[in-house]
Amino acid sequence: MAAIEHPEISNAEFAQFQKLIYKIAGISLADTKKVLLVGRLGRRLKHFKLTSFGDYYRLLAGGNAEDELQTMVDLLTTNETYFFREEAHFEYLTKTILAGHPAGSPFNVWSAASSTGEEIYTISFVLAETLGLEASWTVTGSDISTAVLATAERGLYWLDRTRGLPQSYLRKYCLKGVRSQEGGFMIAPEIKRHTHFQQVNLNRKLPALGKFHVIFLRNVMIYFDAETKRQVVSRLVEQLHPGGYFIVGHSESLNGLTDTLVSVKPTIYRLPP
Repeated sequence: MAAIEHPEISNAEFAQFQKLIYKIAGISLADTKKVLLVGRLGRRLKHFKLTSFGDYYRLLAGGNAEDELQTMVDLLTTNETYFFREEAHFEYLTKTILAGHPAGSPFNVWSAASSTGEEIYTISFVLAETLGLEASWTVTGSDISTAVLATAERGLYWLDRTRGLPQSYLRKYCLKGVRSQEGGFMIAPEIKRHTHFQQVNLNRKLPALGKFHVIFLRNVMIYFDAETKRQVVSRLVEQLHPGGYFIVGHSESLNGLTDTLVSVKPTIYRLPP
């Protein structure tokens, strides 16, 4: 199959998109991401029958392009995820955090960059297994992308996306797809009733989400510069209960970003009780 050809993008045009995605989402798009941007946004040029990225940028900057701006954000911020990614975090959640939580009291978790939902449901499986389906717990999933949130809220995945998911959980907490959903699986209603979804731009003032015992903010800060990281972490820490935990990705660190949280082990931090 022949590769789809897109118009070339000049350095000046690429710089315009770098500034735009930084302004909207706080994302510092590295110069090495030029090929990614051309590949993902090139289809939008074709959609609008535009001949250059400069024309597409002018469309976005025209003042009546909120839907298309959201589409651009969706295309540039969608990242790979899978069930039980960085499994050690879920082991710590089970053996340390939940083990020390008062029995019978509510437990609330926020997956703050939840993408297509695998993280939300992984957390939910762990809570269901440890606390039970009848216990008072919630998992809130948020993302800047409405497209990935729609996928997460639907809770339908194809069987080739079960990487990392134990077969016992697949049997216990998922439903086999039938007819048009054959070859897929749905997250069971008993799990989904504990979940909530909301579009949140971490680079702006946060909506009223309540307080959480654990916040997962994994594999997103790698796209922020130092000042944006500080501001985002500061906003999110305010949503933690005293004694709550803040978990980042394996390639991320909060060193030098906050003096409010205490490191309990690499990538896992805690707000003092």
